[in-house]
Amino acid sequence: MLRRTVVAATAMVAFAAPALTGHVREARAADVGRAEVVPVQITGAPAKRFNLVVLGDGYTDADMPKYRQDVDQEISTLFAFEPFKSYRSYINVYRVEIVSGESGVSCDPDLNAPRRTTPLSMKFWSGCSSTGIQRLLVMDNAAAQKYANMVTGTSAANRQIVALANSGTYGGAGGTYATASGSNAMSSLIMPHEIGHSLGGLQDEYNYYQRGVPGGAYTDGEPNSIHHTLLTEEQMRLQKAKWYRWLGEQSTSGGPIGRYEGGMYDTTGVWRPSAHSMMKTLGYAYDQVERERMTQAISAKLNLIQDNTPTTAPIGADRVVWLETLHPVDHTLDITWTLDGKKVAGGRDQHNLDLSRLPIKPGTHTLTAKVVDGTAFVRDPAVRDSAALTQTRTWTIDTTVPNPTETTTAGFTESTPTGAAVGANDVIYAETTHPATSVPAVRWSLDGKKVATPGNDRDLDLGRLHIASGTHTVTARAVDPATGATSETLTWAVDAQRPTVSAVFSTPAAKQGKEYVFDNEFTMKLSPSDDAAGATLAEFQVDGDGWFRYFGWPTDSTAPFRFTPLGTKVDDLIYGKLGTPARAVAWENVPPGYGHHTIEYRAIDAAGNVGKTRKVDVILRDTR
Repeated sequence: MLRRTVVAATAMVAFAAPALTGHVREARAADVGRAEVVPVQITGAPAKRFNLVVLGDGYTDADMPKYRQDVDQEISTLFAFEPFKSYRSYINVYRVEIVSGESGVSCDPDLNAPRRTTPLSMKFWSGCSSTGIQRLLVMDNAAAQKYANMVTGTSAANRQIVALANSGTYGGAGGTYATASGSNAMSSLIMPHEIGHSLGGLQDEYNYYQRGVPGGAYTDGEPNSIHHTLLTEEQMRLQKAKWYRWLGEQSTSGGPIGRYEGGMYDTTGVWRPSAHSMMKTLGYAYDQVERERMTQAISAKLNLIQDNTPTTAPIGADRVVWLETLHPVDHTLDITWTLDGKKVAGGRDQHNLDLSRLPIKPGTHTLTAKVVDGTAFVRDPAVRDSAALTQTRTWTIDTTVPNPTETTTAGFTESTPTGAAVGANDVIYAETTHPATSVPAVRWSLDGKKVATPGNDRDLDLGRLHIASGTHTVTARAVDPATGATSETLTWAVDAQRPTVSAVFSTPAAKQGKEYVFDNEFTMKLSPSDDAAGATLAEFQVDGDGWFRYFGWPTDSTAPFRFTPLGTKVDDLIYGKLGTPARAVAWENVPPGYGHHTIEYRAIDAAGNVGKTRKVDVILRDTR
């Protein structure tokens, strides 16, 4: 189970089971179609969050432990990719356990395989079509929506449905909903790619449609896709178009952001920003252009300002005006208060503004609070200024209006969930109650010692505390400034233990100094580990060309990854191809792929901690 799990009540619903067929049933007919909703990660009320609803198909009662493990791996992988990692506090995750009468899904792995009767009717081959695509995994969208509707408080407007098939065959699909096989070696990499389609509207960057069949030449006009273009780099800069703001930077998926031919299923005539981003090659990250769009898409599902002092009527001049905002995991939001168009001194990043401390003259005035997500993931001003990343609230102050007389006890209204460990570099938060004429202070402590929070005390940036390795405890209390009375204590466990990863390489032929010498090929098996529960992941990069998520081998998750000069073809895709050597070696005329290479690898745990990067220098020798 994911470490960020919050225990909550489950919901059970039984839908009418599909009619029995001649297939052997692996569950009692009365159980078929029965479903249970299990919260995996709850960061807030469903109406105030983006809700990821994961459905399973082809999992019998006996298969449910496997389904839970599949979901854990999928979600852990998703939250290790940006921007999901930094915005996981915006997302609720629900696992819907749907009992199938048969194990597996239809036409898996080929058209001669059984047609199975399952609650979501998932099928490979574009729906068991002889003219379909084997990897295209489709389902009954109406059935998926029916099961997703079990998750109270979610709707098409604030959720993303992802369906996992009980299958080890590579496959998936994007669109309104996303699908993926649940237990293929690369399954957990399919989900973020398909969500890129479904949520972000990103396009495929493949230079083919049917694997093994090269795409043609693009002949249409300038694509609507934000990450495809006909423009040259110079034209992008001159016209201030497409990804000109990112040109020349090192891509998050390896290599510089530039102009690479091929995409949208065509081989020539259209260009993309990166050599290999997630939308082209599973295992790499979204590049900056795609990450910017996904940041906007996730944020657009929520309100940056979650709650506030009502704006519908004038307010008095001796009260506290307040905001409750979202809280990203890796940074804080920027808050600016203005009174009659002038910035309020001392108001920067404050969630509460005590009007009684301001020199407000008799009469009416305008107070505005502006909240901006200043994430470095976004450079386009139009995106930054959109409602997804910038929101304002405006109040009319009338000094003749009496202030509220109710009394409110200092306490907490919302916080980072306390039921799961947080990472050593997370920003955690606690919003307080809202007395009319005072501002409760939040007092933080780390392992029993007070922690100073200059300015905004609703957020605590653990990264700036440089917490020592190990497990620690953070607490927060709300304090009434007038009486000193304190609230209940919120407590979080902090996982500051960095994960580790061991690497086993195939036996080298020799060793030259610190470099290992291999003949013609070599393999690497990475085994990540952590001291706490939850899926731990490993990733590697070759010659600095982008971090790549380790998954074993495409056909076997337990097998090591294989490196060769020209790569290995698996299902018409090439894996483990070594590029131009990082530097020259002692002999001349080195064939492509041979020579010196640097392999770096590291681990990522369920709390988001990134382990130490380790490095191995190798020489691949041509002995053919």
